[in-house]
Amino acid sequence: MSTYAFMRWLESTPSRYDRGMRALSRGRISAVYDRVAELAAGPGVALLDIGCGTGGVTLACAERGAAAVGIDRDAGMLDVAASKPAPAKGSVEWLELGAAEIEDRFGPETFDAVVSCLAFSEMSPEERTYVLRIARDRLRPGGRMVIADEVEPEDPGRRLAYRLLRTPVLVITWLLTQTTTRPVHGLTDAVREAGFVDIEEEHSWPSFVILSCRRPS
Repeated sequence: MSTYAFMRWLESTPSRYDRGMRALSRGRISAVYDRVAELAAGPGVALLDIGCGTGGVTLACAERGAAAVGIDRDAGMLDVAASKPAPAKGSVEWLELGAAEIEDRFGPETFDAVVSCLAFSEMSPEERTYVLRIARDRLRPGGRMVIADEVEPEDPGRRLAYRLLRTPVLVITWLLTQTTTRPVHGLTDAVREAGFVDIEEEHSWPSFVILSCRRPS
């Protein structure tokens, strides 16, 4: 997966989002959803999915027994999520809500887990800092946060190739939507500065990370 710059275009056509993401990820996005759920969810876990989109992660978490709340500011994406079959286990609730509204809607220590897939790459560094702090405060002590998102490869050669491949896609996406995404820089440091501990990273491929961390007990 070289880029998620076409996410913005896909978000403008929610009914095509899942199909487009499968194509962009070469079929690997479902495994990402399952891995996030494996790390964060379980029977009875109260879970918040920030930027849930069409609900892939939210539903994967509910299938593991979580009481999952998926929030997104895009009503069209939520309509697609709500049209999907209900999970056999757990429960799901869909809310039209932006990340900046979390602290107005949910009190401190509401959730056992918070997850987010491909949402932090849409935020500015300042927004990420704010959302990480709010997410930490909404977690109960010992609660877990799992973030899956686009990052630049650390290897210089792969990073150059990544940038070369990404640039034309960024241009096309901007012409289509006047918006773009950006890889997340310094995510581990930002998570640590927000007060999380036990930070672990998994790189399924060079330009993507699944980061797991925990609010101190």
